[in-house]
Amino acid sequence: MERREFLKSAGVVGAASLLQPAWAWPGAYQDAPRYFGLHPFVAAHPEAVFIKRTQVVEKTDSAAKKQEGLGLARELFTVQDTPGFSLTGKVAIKPNLTCGGDTTPELMGIITDADFVEGIIEGMKEKLGLQGAQFYLREGNLLGDAYCPDSSSMNGYKPVAKRTGAQLTSFDSGRLLSRATLTNLEEGSEVIWREVPGGVVYQRVGYVAPINEEGAFNFNIAKFKAHGMGMTLTAKNWQGTNVHPYVHYCSAVKQQFEDSPAVSDVNPAYRAQIQALYDRHRSGGVPRWDRPGSIDNWNSGAGMEMWTQKTLDNHAASRPTFHMVEGIYGRNGNGFEKGPGPGGKAEDFMTNLVIFGQNSFKVDIIGHWLAGHEPGNFGLFHSAMDRGLNDRLNPREIPVYTWEEGQPVSRTLDELERYSLVTYYLQQDYGGEKEPLYHLLDQPFDYGPPTAVLEEVGSAPQSFVLTQNYPNPFNPATLIEYRLPRDGRMRLEVFNDSGQRVEVLADGWRQAGAHVAAWDAGSRASGVYFYRFWTEGFAQTRKMLLIR
Repeated sequence: MERREFLKSAGVVGAASLLQPAWAWPGAYQDAPRYFGLHPFVAAHPEAVFIKRTQVVEKTDSAAKKQEGLGLARELFTVQDTPGFSLTGKVAIKPNLTCGGDTTPELMGIITDADFVEGIIEGMKEKLGLQGAQFYLREGNLLGDAYCPDSSSMNGYKPVAKRTGAQLTSFDSGRLLSRATLTNLEEGSEVIWREVPGGVVYQRVGYVAPINEEGAFNFNIAKFKAHGMGMTLTAKNWQGTNVHPYVHYCSAVKQQFEDSPAVSDVNPAYRAQIQALYDRHRSGGVPRWDRPGSIDNWNSGAGMEMWTQKTLDNHAASRPTFHMVEGIYGRNGNGFEKGPGPGGKAEDFMTNLVIFGQNSFKVDIIGHWLAGHEPGNFGLFHSAMDRGLNDRLNPREIPVYTWEEGQPVSRTLDELERYSLVTYYLQQDYGGEKEPLYHLLDQPFDYGPPTAVLEEVGSAPQSFVLTQNYPNPFNPATLIEYRLPRDGRMRLEVFNDSGQRVEVLADGWRQAGAHVAAWDAGSRASGVYFYRFWTEGFAQTRKMLLIR
């Protein structure tokens, strides 16, 4: 099947899924649900990115940060009686647990905030009825690894694991040299192996179990911070799911796999393939790919090509379920302790946002834009499109919603606040340029005409759509999605079976795209209700059923 035809078919399937969504609020009309899933609008829109504004004044306010995670989890997850993720299954959480992070104020911005993650876990336990032992906090390059001997990043997470009951483990590299398969975690074998389809550097990768285990909910929670690779958001954070020696993406392959039987998992032709990709991308105008250096030096155009292809191999081999960036506070600098602040130190800022969605690269494109960068200036996103892991580069072609009181509200990028988190990514200190070490990559980028697939699967539908409410029947609340092919005034009303209007759910100007309205029937009587959608040139009425 041709790509355009496939994407058209995928769009039809996605729209159809709204009519019979795999979720529901529990109520009298349901048997005991056995599954959980994401909020239905989030689940139905993998092309979208969502932004939650948090309300934390001080980054050391543990209670406020935990409450933000708790409230967001209550809103994002729901039980359902149709197949999803098992309520008795595993939740594998990958925070950013980079070496050097800690709970001391000067080091907090290096890792994903532990209080927020604790809130997420407790919110999922409360909303879904999960047990603490079903949660696994995982990291691939800490305990026992000479790369990070002090394991200080774990300090903030050990109390979280104790309070929530979650299982906290990072991998001891000494156990990684065999080609073992996954067995019982308590017996010590902690590796899940995955083949890499079309791998450029890796042919196979080992993951810290239960990440990528069949049926597990893989939850990627990154940190909003600058790094040598740009903003080290969800695509890079997923690197830490790998076990040693695969996890060391910045090292040259020869050094990375020296004296390890795992070298058999490396593509023998990787150097030639990396060079060919680098030459093509450089001649194609990928920004900063002309920075001098070899593929064995990550801080060069060719070296960044190597890092990029390792990252894409990792994502091709795995399918993380959900991506989130914790940005209650964001970090300037090199991702660790150094930066442009006083004394050459990194700085944290109260950015107060959480970014989330189903596609890592779309989440990161919007994350880079919010941090003050132009995403087209980063080679990772160009290569992700090359390899079919993403279908667009221009942040203005990605549907963006703010998350307000548990519901999505469609926004344009120009309505969102941006920040200036500087990075030392491929500094232009060559060819006569004198760019500061820490800089924004905010140079304009020409994205060209709209992406070819945008008309078929993008944010602007080709016709008006009013979907069936979900769940239906419902008790006491339900959601109604409507889509507009162009900006315009609209109105959404609810009527009882006598034709009397009982509620106006939405009334006003809306931009083109998908929108959602919630109706809480409160104490209204069981029975049939109707909802009517009106906009210029289109009107439609649908029926819904409230059952107490």
